[in-house]
Amino acid sequence: MYRSVTLKALEAGLLERLHESPDEVESLLHKVDIVFKGGRVFLDGRDVTADIRDNRISRHVSFISSLKPVRDRLKQMQRAMGSGRGVVMDGRDIGTVIFPDAELKIFLIADASERARRRYAELLQKNGDGGSTVPSVEELEQEIMQRDKDDAARTHAPLKKHEDAVEVDTSGLTIDEQVSLVYNLAMEKTAV
Repeated sequence: MYRSVTLKALEAGLLERLHESPDEVESLLHKVDIVFKGGRVFLDGRDVTADIRDNRISRHVSFISSLKPVRDRLKQMQRAMGSGRGVVMDGRDIGTVIFPDAELKIFLIADASERARRRYAELLQKNGDGGSTVPSVEELEQEIMQRDKDDAARTHAPLKKHEDAVEVDTSGLTIDEQVSLVYNLAMEKTAV
């Protein structure tokens, strides 16, 4: 969701102005519609699933997500999505701010170099042979560490582990192993 708002700000040409006048983001938020359907993300009716994974979004999402009006609006939208039914959500403040009373909170971590390697592979797959559009693994690792630092230091809803969250280090795990581990944690938690 934060990536979608970041894309909207970039496309509206607001990103640079928001650094000087963060309150301008409010006009953008009144017109934002983010929907998840069939594993896809739709922003104002347009499929942006691939667009929001672009590295230009990754570079700016921490700033956009640090803005209180953005956090407040998306918190409202996220809580509405989860009201009255079971939901699985991921995000940097889902367990601490959005749903602090969730039955199961999992705090996924991985070594920054592993995350950079995964991101690099994702970008290569999306962009082809790794030409000028794909940053190096080292650049990605620096960006990831800076984003973590920025998100942990932000005033509104900083990145942190909830006291009763289960920490899962995925550094050496395949995707199938990660899914299995999370599935088993959920089954243990919901067993009667």
